[in-house]
Amino acid sequence: MVDISELSYALDTFYFLICGALVMWMAAGFAMLEAGLVRAKNTAEILTKNIVLFAVACTMYLLVGYALMYSSDAGGFIPNLGFLIGAENSVDAVLAGGEDAPYYSARADFFFQVVFVATAMSIVSGAVAERMKLWAFLAFAVVMTAVIYPVSGYWTWGGGWLSEAGFSDYAGSGIVHMAGAAAALAGVLVLGPRKGKYGKNGAIYAIPGANMPLATLGTFVLWLGWFGFNGGSELKLSDVSSANNMAQVLVNTNAAAAGGVIAALILAKIWFRKADLTMALNGAIAGLVSITADPLSSTALGATLIGAVGGILVVVAIVVLDKLRLDDPVGAISAHGVAGIWGVLAVPLNNADATFGAQMLGIIGIFAWVFTASLVVWLIIKAIMGVRVSEEEEYEGVDLAECGLEAYPEFNVAKK
Repeated sequence: MVDISELSYALDTFYFLICGALVMWMAAGFAMLEAGLVRAKNTAEILTKNIVLFAVACTMYLLVGYALMYSSDAGGFIPNLGFLIGAENSVDAVLAGGEDAPYYSARADFFFQVVFVATAMSIVSGAVAERMKLWAFLAFAVVMTAVIYPVSGYWTWGGGWLSEAGFSDYAGSGIVHMAGAAAALAGVLVLGPRKGKYGKNGAIYAIPGANMPLATLGTFVLWLGWFGFNGGSELKLSDVSSANNMAQVLVNTNAAAAGGVIAALILAKIWFRKADLTMALNGAIAGLVSITADPLSSTALGATLIGAVGGILVVVAIVVLDKLRLDDPVGAISAHGVAGIWGVLAVPLNNADATFGAQMLGIIGIFAWVFTASLVVWLIIKAIMGVRVSEEEEYEGVDLAECGLEAYPEFNVAKK
């Protein structure tokens, strides 16, 4: 007869793996969203970045990142250096039972965590699109996924000083999304805007993406993958309380995304006199990011309102960043950074165990670390190999310059 603990272990492990697979599918969502929002002449390169960054993230987190994030002392600031992912749980440890008995596979834990670090790196990809050297981007991806993200991850989910201070971030509005946006912001500052984006006297020129159906598909893929992102962060499924919690998390995640779309579209109509599809897409992402810090504590209506605020903030942030001449082709810094900050600050509204002081400390700590470390790395890469393609290569498109092929070779793509 199979012991009930074995069945619970198998169920929780399977649930963790399936949620991880859903999060992995978000890589496809980012790739499609970004490919739709860049110009046709840059599509193959952005797709190359997305698949290779996922591979780099998985490899570096396997070699160094996971051990750095989860092998250090509780309450600490500087993590211990480690390598690889440790041993699997023994059958005896599982069957022994008790509070300290593992209830899902250690390998499942690694698999679920590794797709999160890839998500953080994907956020950077869109913000630096259309003018960054491919190999400079991949060099940064190595450091981001091996060191920068795992260090702040140790401070929080790894039991470090921010965790001890009471910082609360259920699935990563700040730990994953704001961190990715902070790294992206540092890259944008070093890189500069695309040619033709900004003119004299504060002029801002729109550079439309090439494929809105693809961008919309990417958003729906991300929306689906987010159910694994937030749902898996419950970390357990095999008892009534955990199962009910996961159901609430998925309901709230979906509600927040819907609220973000509606609010962003209404604001765009009022502000721009048009129902801007790109704002609606970013509204969905912002709603999802906003609820990620605590998709459990609020009601479904409360989650809708949290997502709606995120949808409003992302529209405002995109306009403000443009006025500051910070060129982000896909709105990643706004959707993941600004909405991520809002999501972290919204946690105490519904969770009595969280405080605004601890949440602010987490925002400042994570942002300061990731932005500063990323800025240093970007500047080192710039000094060694350069980060920006030439003006001619940018004009012709980075597809040909970096990849030697075009995503749409049968079309005569007008350069601009």
